Amino acid sequence: MTVFHERRVLPAQRALPHQAEARPMEESHSDALEAIRPSPMEWARRRRAERGARRIEAAGARAVHRLDHLGPAWHAVNWPRTDSPDHVLGLETAGRGERAGFLAIGPSGLFAVTVVDHGRSRVLVAGDVVQINGKRPAYVAEARRDAKRASKAMTAAVGHTIPVAPVLTFVGSGVISVYGLPKECMVTTHRELDRLLIAGGSRISAATAEKLYQVARHPGTWGNAPYRSNTDYRWYGADRTAADKPSGRR
Repeated sequence: MTVFHERRVLPAQRALPHQAEARPMEESHSDALEAIRPSPMEWARRRRAERGARRIEAAGARAVHRLDHLGPAWHAVNWPRTDSPDHVLGLETAGRGERAGFLAIGPSGLFAVTVVDHGRSRVLVAGDVVQINGKRPAYVAEARRDAKRASKAMTAAVGHTIPVAPVLTFVGSGVISVYGLPKECMVTTHRELDRLLIAGGSRISAATAEKLYQVARHPGTWGNAPYRSNTDYRWYGADRTAADKPSGRR
């Protein structure tokens, strides 16, 4: 007599699901892919933004390159825009995205250079009004505001009043017509930027410009609060004070 052992039946929860039961998982996976994949409109908008960012970066590089003609006494610091309330709240206008900028430091002083790429478009400047392609972005007001923010940050970091002059620089091949310059803001092209910066003469020494450059490049200088204490910076050599500084009079 042959006895066969009893075969165990797999539990219901371990049984393979039917094809009908596997469809919801496939549908959820396809829905996730559709959510990740951008729409054609979003893809085109993203590509346009990337091209615009590269164009603005190239324009800023062309303006910074003009400082190489001024010698080693001049320095450039990438303009930190994180202290702008519009940047923090995400309320920046389209005009702000069409410009770049940097901080130029040299014997003539400190300059907040705002770079605008106008391409082949014609530019009309009449005082505080700048018109490009029928639009009037507030470039002059924003350049003044940026210079004021930079002066406030540098003053708080150093402990002395550090003036910063605004400079609006246009990069492009289009014609620029000027019917009146704005007040308290210099306007130039990137080809004449180096000449404009040295037009004020030597106001500070090359050593002071180097120290201000070290302050400006420190990330703590541009933090919202608190600023770095002025005790972190040494304006004179070891065992020297302000009284030991030689007089410039003859």
